[in-house]
Amino acid sequence: MLLKRSEIECSVETAIQVFQHFGFHLPLFASWTVEDWQKKGPEADEIRDCMLGWDVTDFGSGRFKEIGRTLLTLRNGSIKNPKYPKTYAEKLILDPENQRAPAHFHLSKREDIINRGGGNILVEVCRATEDGKRSDEPFTLQVDSQAVELNPGDQVRLEPGQSVCLPARTIHQFWGEVGTGLKIDGVQYTVSGEVSSVCDDLEDNFFLDPMTRFPELDEDVPRTRYLCNEYPSASG
Repeated sequence: MLLKRSEIECSVETAIQVFQHFGFHLPLFASWTVEDWQKKGPEADEIRDCMLGWDVTDFGSGRFKEIGRTLLTLRNGSIKNPKYPKTYAEKLILDPENQRAPAHFHLSKREDIINRGGGNILVEVCRATEDGKRSDEPFTLQVDSQAVELNPGDQVRLEPGQSVCLPARTIHQFWGEVGTGLKIDGVQYTVSGEVSSVCDDLEDNFFLDPMTRFPELDEDVPRTRYLCNEYPSASG
């Protein structure tokens, strides 16, 4: 089952509502419509080329409510393009209770996952072996800049304001804890933030199971906005 455009549109609207509830003021490009983008020239190249903006995916799972993500990339650089020398990235992530990305790790990116408000966030972690499997060795992570000893598969619970640093080769999944967060239409939501080194979603995501970072969509309704991997080229 393909992820429906209508699900994407609804999830973005929910994310805007939740982000605003917790006092996050979004950049102007977060509200640009398809029509707005038709008028944008090379002045918006950083948004296009660094994949800023809305990112909604089910990773090809067909189970968006369980395996999926709705996030907004606020800033990013590029490892390969000197035109974009930022060495850092930042995202806001909508965390419905129990929705998560597939278990994955990065070879390059180091990231802090921060609970920005709502309920609790559970982060399940272990280290990756050289061949990309789950390691069975204990390891240490920094939680609120304090060393915490962990075993493979342990969960770190982040209350609002807390964070965990995930070095490269840390296999991770995280989600909003059931029964916590801001309730909207029967679902509870938390907001997480990601502050990291440059994010390369095309080449630096390594999933433990076969997944697709940007899946094919079911265009069941007209889109009102572009996702970060859909922008048209510069006009004029």
